[in-house]
Amino acid sequence: MRKFYSSVCTGLALASVLFIQCNETQQGEPIAAPNMMAEKENFGGYETQVEWGEHLVTIGGCNDCHTPKKMTAMGPVDDTALFLSGHPEKLPAPDVNREETESKGLVVTSDFTAWIGPWGISYSANLTPDETGTGKWTESQFLYAIKNSISKGIQGSRSLLPPMSMMPVKHMTDDELKAIFAYLKTINPIKNLSVQPTPPALAAKKSS
Repeated sequence: MRKFYSSVCTGLALASVLFIQCNETQQGEPIAAPNMMAEKENFGGYETQVEWGEHLVTIGGCNDCHTPKKMTAMGPVDDTALFLSGHPEKLPAPDVNREETESKGLVVTSDFTAWIGPWGISYSANLTPDETGTGKWTESQFLYAIKNSISKGIQGSRSLLPPMSMMPVKHMTDDELKAIFAYLKTINPIKNLSVQPTPPALAAKKSS
């Protein structure tokens, strides 16, 4: 009887161990702990907030306007050496008849970093963590700037101009914008003073 009882106990113990091991694996892969899964969900499925931010910057088309271009036989391509550094401060805006452009309601650009329209001329900002870019910005400042279309996220500052003021990025969640800001803090800092907008030519003509 004692042998039988001992065998039953041993069998139950072995079964318990195997049951636990089966629950800890799924198709040969360890099941992530609940807190790891929750953290990954908080980052849009990515391992870290920075990786999620990089993804959002990529699919959000931030490079379209904030990265200067190089002209190739296939057209303009991103100049990766100036990644997200904004319109080059010494590069003039496209040479067009601004009065005619404004009066017809046209929008003109050459490399997407400078835009001419009825609002005047707007230039894409330096998003790198250099002090001439977003180096001194706080996270809350960044969120306020994007959500309220306010330059540098400073209350009372000027409104952002097209095309930035028209971008759907302002509809992103706080977590998404925080991920973008975290990623921007990790990219190469580039010294490039953001060029301030130019008023409309027709408005200047009327006031003179």
